[in-house]
Amino acid sequence: MKTKTNAKSAVSLPLNTILDGDCIEAMNALPEASVDLIFADPPYNLQLKGDLHRPDSSKVDAVDDHWDQFDSFKVYDQFTRAWLKAARRLLKPHGAIWVIGSYHNVFRMGAELQNQGFWILNDVVWRKSNPMPNFRGKRFTNAHETMIWASKEEGAKYTFNYEALKALNEGIQMRSDWVIPICNGGERLKDDNGDKAHPTQKPEALLHRVLIGSTNPGDVVLDPFFGTGTTGAVAKMLGRDFIGIEREEAYRKVAEKRIAKVRKYDKAALEVSTSKRAEPRVPFGQLVERGMLRPGESLYSMNQRHKAKVRADGTLIADDVKGSIHQVGAHLEGAPSCNGWTYWCIKRDGKHVPIDIFRQQIRAEMQG
Repeated sequence: MKTKTNAKSAVSLPLNTILDGDCIEAMNALPEASVDLIFADPPYNLQLKGDLHRPDSSKVDAVDDHWDQFDSFKVYDQFTRAWLKAARRLLKPHGAIWVIGSYHNVFRMGAELQNQGFWILNDVVWRKSNPMPNFRGKRFTNAHETMIWASKEEGAKYTFNYEALKALNEGIQMRSDWVIPICNGGERLKDDNGDKAHPTQKPEALLHRVLIGSTNPGDVVLDPFFGTGTTGAVAKMLGRDFIGIEREEAYRKVAEKRIAKVRKYDKAALEVSTSKRAEPRVPFGQLVERGMLRPGESLYSMNQRHKAKVRADGTLIADDVKGSIHQVGAHLEGAPSCNGWTYWCIKRDGKHVPIDIFRQQIRAEMQG
């Protein structure tokens, strides 16, 4: 991994590299439509007024860095408009973006995303299981941040690994509220003085879920506010390529050291659960053409209540109805729809064999 010292010199795609410089200039120097996903954790513009102290009078290590300070909302909005414009230019047609923020800035980013033609897919609430208390006791504890996931434009295709996220969630559809602890313990990076290397370091668990759900191995992930490199570290583990942009030298050094220690998972470990819809389509007629089923053979419903005969053109006939394996099954059950592949079976050697076994055999040949 290398550090580019001049972002403007980046002509080709600098994969697995941290670019040094202003994020807008660096993005404008990269090739158009070259990135699959952008994860952006921009300055929050917290507008802190004075120091914050705990009840025991100790000072809270809050976000008061110069990079988070803007003169006005107008200036912050101009900055947001500029970097989102540069980001949209970089996205491939099927690309998507995640932005994360607090109540200070996320609504302003959401409006600008829509102004620029992005299409919001979800807002996801990251609920922190161990948030910092509200020491002044004048407001609710800030126990969450909001992420916005958007495609490049309305109607655009985008990656969504639904089955993989469902598997991550013990077989239950992943919701839009994620309970994940803030970065602490051994994961919290420290500088040479033993202080936090970055005040808003994101947990790797958060990026793991984002990248598993919305990218595939080999995709290019850009993080224009790279910080200490959580996006890059997780991308490397998961077999994705990354491009980071970070203007603060101290953060770049920490990120480089961190990512150098990361090892990519092996190919088998990177495979994730996929939807049946993503598998190659096999018409029922192919089973007839290839002699796996013969015209005139009988199919039986899995519940053994109905029977139909196979016709030479790959349709079925049962009583007074003719049609596809799905249409005939739906008619016989009086249902609005039916998955014929899981509904029908055939008798072989005295056993009932689901016809889907033959489809999977053809799929294995197609993918082998």
